[in-house]
Amino acid sequence: MRLSRRGLLRAGLAGTAATALGGLTSGCAVPTGSTGRNMVLWYWDGGLGDTVLKKARARYDSTVDLKAIKIGGYYRSKLITTLTGRAHVPDIAGLKGEDMASYLPDAEQFVDLRTLGAQKYRSQYLPWKWQQGIADDGTMVGFPIDCGPVAHFYQYQVFRKAGLPYEPADVSAELNTWEKFFTAGEQLRKRIPGTSLLTDVNSVFENIVQQGAKRYVDKDRRFIGDQHHVRHAWDLAVEAKRRGIVSDLVTGTPDQISAVDTGKLPSQLGASWATYDIKNGNPKTKGRWRIADMPVRPSNNGGSFLSITKACREPEHAFEIIAWMLNAANQATGYVDAGLFPSTPASYGLKQLREPDPFFGGQVTTDVFGPAAQKIAIAYNSPYDVALGQPIKDEIKNVGVLGKDPEKAWSDAMSKCRRIAKHLGVSY
Repeated sequence: MRLSRRGLLRAGLAGTAATALGGLTSGCAVPTGSTGRNMVLWYWDGGLGDTVLKKARARYDSTVDLKAIKIGGYYRSKLITTLTGRAHVPDIAGLKGEDMASYLPDAEQFVDLRTLGAQKYRSQYLPWKWQQGIADDGTMVGFPIDCGPVAHFYQYQVFRKAGLPYEPADVSAELNTWEKFFTAGEQLRKRIPGTSLLTDVNSVFENIVQQGAKRYVDKDRRFIGDQHHVRHAWDLAVEAKRRGIVSDLVTGTPDQISAVDTGKLPSQLGASWATYDIKNGNPKTKGRWRIADMPVRPSNNGGSFLSITKACREPEHAFEIIAWMLNAANQATGYVDAGLFPSTPASYGLKQLREPDPFFGGQVTTDVFGPAAQKIAIAYNSPYDVALGQPIKDEIKNVGVLGKDPEKAWSDAMSKCRRIAKHLGVSY
């Protein structure tokens, strides 16, 4: 079975980001990549659109033999192993957005894209997305591919039956706070017994954290996961459980899929790429869905980058290819091909992104995702965020699924974080 984009993201978070490049040593960039005409690009299934890759090979065929290799399995681990071994290193490498912070401390393994003229393109990309690819010392490691602005997916007729606002503009305006969102969930359950607004508490917790400018570790390598921004997200997730707006189901299970099909789970907070997950996972629901703004402000989930490794013999040429592949027109094509929502705002007005989507009742979904992408906060992403965020995510899941006491769960999460922080040299 082919994993969904969400599944791939979760798989990518399985390891601890803090140790991702621990085996690399400074200055190990042996020229093992291109040999003049040959140039190798690594990416993963769904990481780039097939049409853009085909066009790039044709466009640059007279000067370079561009070989795009789709790497299966755990992409990050394979790339790290190859970089560490200093053999068969690709010239151009995709870097998943959720892993990006783990590469930045070893930025010397990549070409600083500023030295190739990247700065002149900066104004064409979302500011927060551009910033994600830059290390603390200013080195630019990643050039933006896509992003994953999060919105509120809901089933139109179910909301209408429950007496809730049901037109996208009305849902956006009237469910614009978490309190109003939760109240709507209570009304939904009351009017249509057996329904839940969301599948689980984690979608509440993680999206609220992602709405802000702080995560779990700051620039000074201090743990901040015990501060208000995380505790606030925790408390709201607990409240969602207490008020009964989340189900007891697990995302991706047959029962959860069936509940979506039957309208028992008529709502979810999902990134732009979730449009493809719903189409593939719940084809029977075609025409029932609409998309509105999520409460308060948008968050982001997913999105990736292209980098040039120090093994590349022709970095100037490689950058020329990258900059062309990721321009506004080609990013629009990537969205049609692979659901890669553009990090280039100029794409949002292009024809490919202005087509009404029959699956979503003829709605032009870019009208929601485009403005959302431009409102996402610039946040500092630490290489230690994954390791120190996971215990908190695990414990809020225990609250939601197992009914664990929230205060006990919080205490246990903080104890685990203290142990991990000490091990990683993060101050607490």
